[in-house]
Amino acid sequence: MQVCVVGSGGREHALASVLSRSAEVIVTPGNPGIPGSVVTPAEEVDADLFIIGPEQPLVDGLADRLRQRGNLVFGPGADGARLEGSKAWMKGLLAEAGVPTARHGAFTDEASALAYLDQMEDLFVIKTDGLAAGKGVLVTGDRSVATEAVGEYLSGTAFGDAGRRVVIEEGLSGPELSVLAVCDGKSAVPLVPAQDFKRLGDGDVGPNTGGMGAFSPVSIATTDVVDSLMEDAVLPTLATLRSRGIDYRGVLYCGLMFTPDGPKVLEYNVRFGDPETQVVVPRFTSDLVDLLASAAAGSISESPTFDDGATVGVVCASQDYPRSPRTGDPIEGLDAVAAVEGVMVFNAGVGEVGGRLVTAGGRVLTVTGRGPTVTDAKERAYRAVAEISWPGMQHRTDIADAATSVATTG
Repeated sequence: MQVCVVGSGGREHALASVLSRSAEVIVTPGNPGIPGSVVTPAEEVDADLFIIGPEQPLVDGLADRLRQRGNLVFGPGADGARLEGSKAWMKGLLAEAGVPTARHGAFTDEASALAYLDQMEDLFVIKTDGLAAGKGVLVTGDRSVATEAVGEYLSGTAFGDAGRRVVIEEGLSGPELSVLAVCDGKSAVPLVPAQDFKRLGDGDVGPNTGGMGAFSPVSIATTDVVDSLMEDAVLPTLATLRSRGIDYRGVLYCGLMFTPDGPKVLEYNVRFGDPETQVVVPRFTSDLVDLLASAAAGSISESPTFDDGATVGVVCASQDYPRSPRTGDPIEGLDAVAAVEGVMVFNAGVGEVGGRLVTAGGRVLTVTGRGPTVTDAKERAYRAVAEISWPGMQHRTDIADAATSVATTG
């Protein structure tokens, strides 16, 4: 089988590396650090199965266009992709499905938004309604900062049209969990959970990013917990989508928080998470191609299986990420990393100059360590990270330090 993975980041590199165990894989547009990359647009590729990685092409209807010409596609159509394309729409669907989530409101005018802020206590969560590359979320306890953000979002100063409608939520506290569920339109199966780290700096400080690292497994994510999440959130969401005439075939990424009032869904994404994918899919022991192809065809054949080990992924980012990342710096040390046992490097924001890989984006690569325990996997990941360098390289040093530490987020 020939598989086409659409995208150019670390998520797509990780998917391609596992899919290639049982299929011929091409990645479009890929990047110079991903084997099998081609510049041919997806709609000009002939493949047996298409897997769409990023959210923007899904929101723009790429899956619909590929299906219309008769292709097998893993990824929701534009109707289902609204779960990520509009946070306000997603919140409305959660309410219809009876899925617990944070108290919230959606606003297009500043006066109403600020009046709603007055109803919040202690912690303010401000989100763009539209896509903002994982950066359109502000969590703050400072009312003046929240007020300023509302003005910048609604005016378009901060995130353009994506922020001209804002969603304001109550802040929640507790351990977080990410679960990726593979859906065939009628049913769904969960992959092994992961926990990710959104803030730029150690101790969960600094701005929100697209993700600075992740690990799997997560001690709080017992089989019972995952089963409850599927029954109380994922399956009701899938059923509500179906009641609206939406045939959702793809990943439903559920980000939730264990609050004192019970688990609540923070968000849904409509694609494989990044950097969660870089720690989840390497643990596959069953055939990822078979799973995604059967879901794309509308009938999942069997539940996936995973190894009993652990993975820890550390994202290495460019100087000044996430605001204005510097690019063009040569990446040193990748040859040395190749000699570190149990380590994989997934390339994301990389380019090529004179046959050498250089930085070409904010999050440049993810270093994933594997081992029998989270401790072992973390040690290997950071041993490899220590070999890599470029001017101004940033990374967190506390990924997976405390699997059940309490975080505060939105």
